[in-house]
Amino acid sequence: MKRPLFPIAAASLLATAIAGTAAADVTLRASHQFPGGKGDVRDEMVQLMAKEVEKADVGLTIQVYPGQSLFKAQEQWGALVRGRLDMTALPLDYASGRHPEFSATLMPGLVRNHERAQRLNDSEFMDMIKKVINDAGARVLADAWLAGGFASDIRCVTSPDTVEGQTMRAAGPAFDEMLATAGASIASMPSSEIYTAMQTGVLDGANTSSGSFVSYRIYEVATCLTAPGENALWFMYEPILISEQSWDKLNEAQQAALMEAGQKAEDYFAKEAAGLDEKMVEVFKKNGVEVVSMSAENYQAWLDIAKKSSYETFIKNVPNGKALIDAALAVE
Repeated sequence: MKRPLFPIAAASLLATAIAGTAAADVTLRASHQFPGGKGDVRDEMVQLMAKEVEKADVGLTIQVYPGQSLFKAQEQWGALVRGRLDMTALPLDYASGRHPEFSATLMPGLVRNHERAQRLNDSEFMDMIKKVINDAGARVLADAWLAGGFASDIRCVTSPDTVEGQTMRAAGPAFDEMLATAGASIASMPSSEIYTAMQTGVLDGANTSSGSFVSYRIYEVATCLTAPGENALWFMYEPILISEQSWDKLNEAQQAALMEAGQKAEDYFAKEAAGLDEKMVEVFKKNGVEVVSMSAENYQAWLDIAKKSSYETFIKNVPNGKALIDAALAVE
């Protein structure tokens, strides 16, 4: 007598369903260089996303590795696009050695204030940048532009001549070239290494974001801070990114939850951005550091140098460099 096939078929279907459910449970590893648990807004954005996807209950978890505990700052982009890392909060210009277009996201004077940074997010300029990101194997989950300034233990950085003879750290080729043209010596390193470099005399001063100036305690090794104010020469794009390989492994519900979490992180950052500058000024003054801001005249003097150095080099060496600069300048 033949045994009925239904129980076997039913068992097979049940096994397939169980396997499918198990496969849907995904843990994404998110790495960044910034201190965790110390009030750095970039870490807070990633942690917020982790909480939001957990609440969504779609079988998705984000495990956050702050402070370069998983990948070093300069290793994150390569790990991301090769699929060895799932997510990162990354100063995008760190990857300009591989994709020179990214230097446009740290071009002196291209942003100037937080309001314009928000308008850039929805511009042709950012569409062009994001196409490079996508083509390389990653995608943006949340936009973030951080303002920054100068710190020095030699003299306040205001007009271009004030950097002459100082060894400075910027954060990318465009700022490096502008500072070198003004007479500074350049030492390249991620922001996580500024403190030790200034403490040991490798650096006299540095450019970095308002968030990094505080979270890396640069106020302990500086005597003067040039705050962004109304004339912020330094703005850097530092998005939260996901590897396209990791994205493709998620189901539709998980992708939707991740995008929603990214939007909430971006909205949170937009509310916090200007406050980062104010907090930096407060913390530096509290620690006895002189705080100055750049006048409109000094800002223009720097911009004039940048246009004859950084801008010209970028337009000459990057195939669509002029189109990128023009698209950014077209944003009112």
